[in-house]
Amino acid sequence: MLVKGFLALVGLLYTGLSLYCAVQPGKASNTVHLNRVGPGGHSEFFTVYGGLEMGMALFFLMPLIVPSFARPALWACLLIHGCLVLFRAISLMLYQGAFAEVRSVTIGEWVVFGLSLALLLMTRTSQEATI
Repeated sequence: MLVKGFLALVGLLYTGLSLYCAVQPGKASNTVHLNRVGPGGHSEFFTVYGGLEMGMALFFLMPLIVPSFARPALWACLLIHGCLVLFRAISLMLYQGAFAEVRSVTIGEWVVFGLSLALLLMTRTSQEATI
C-alpha cells in the first residue's frame, strides 16, 4: 500500500507538471530557464515537457488500476530519477552557478530518487501482493 501511495503521489506530481507545461508553457519554461525559440521550440517544449511528463504520470498511476504493476513502476521510478540525479550532478559540475537556478527541481529529483530506493529496499523481500 505504501508503494502504491508513493507512486500515486509521484504520478499526480507529474500530472501537475505536465498540465503546467501545457497550459502555462511560457511560465513553465522560464522556471527551468529554457528558451522556446520559434514554432519548433514551442512544439518541442509542449510535446516533451507536457506529453512525456503526462506519459510518466500515467505510468506511475497504473498500480492504482493494475496492482501487480507496482513493483515494475517503482523500479522505473528509481531508474528514471536515478538517471536524472546522475545527469543533474554532472550538469552542476559542468555549469557553475546552475544550482541556484534549478535548486527546487534538483531537490525534488533527489527526494523522489531517495524514496524510490528506500521503498525498493524495504519491500525487496515482500511479496507483490503486499506492495
